[in-house]
Amino acid sequence: MSEALLSVRGVTAYYGNIIALKGVDVDVGQGEIVALIGANGAGKSTLMMTIFGNPRARDGAITFDKREITRLPTHEIARLPIAQSPEGRRIFPRMTILENLQMGAALGERARFSEDLDRVFTIFPRLKDRAHQRGGTLSGGEQQMLAIARALMRRPRLLLLDEPSLGLAPLVAKQIFEVIADLNKSEGLSVFLVEQNAYHALRLAHRGYVLVNGAITMAGSGAELLASPKVRAAYLEGGARKAAPTAASPEAV
Repeated sequence: MSEALLSVRGVTAYYGNIIALKGVDVDVGQGEIVALIGANGAGKSTLMMTIFGNPRARDGAITFDKREITRLPTHEIARLPIAQSPEGRRIFPRMTILENLQMGAALGERARFSEDLDRVFTIFPRLKDRAHQRGGTLSGGEQQMLAIARALMRRPRLLLLDEPSLGLAPLVAKQIFEVIADLNKSEGLSVFLVEQNAYHALRLAHRGYVLVNGAITMAGSGAELLASPKVRAAYLEGGARKAAPTAASPEAV
């Protein structure tokens, strides 16, 4: 692994009296794609939100670019070059695509807005064609593109992606994963990916972790986890074939 850009050490988090994360250790190296897989309710999204300070880590430490951010207020973490595309997309449905992207750029460099806008429109040309269309009228695939594009307007060094393929047709999910791979390869963007589609996630990732009931139970390269009998039995058996896109798959974009 390259030098850690994000380091999570011994982190616990609670919802009321319920422990959601149990001493989690995770690293994302500079220029890495790291996947976190696990069943519903395992705590994957909670870890994403804890990195941003909501919920707050009760124990342990979170470090970004050698700076501890565990106790920083969420609005200060948001000013760092970390951006999140959350589960469920959470775009602003009554705003246009352009207005959503302006919101994403709110904490960025205003002088570079046009340059950043051209960049995300090059990555997602479909958004450029619909720049003045309200976000709520877009298809699910287009909304996911918009959520990622909005995050990219922050010029992040680390992109947190929470369930980017959720609810998408296989070919659309394939397009999203190809964009992530291209950004990592061409720009060296570090990506921390939470994804239920373990097959796609581990094929894409340099390394991965398995989260079970709030605790990391396995770690290794994407290839190692794909080949693991335990991972295959729990997350892949019968799922790899379903997840693999085919030319005949519908494109619900």
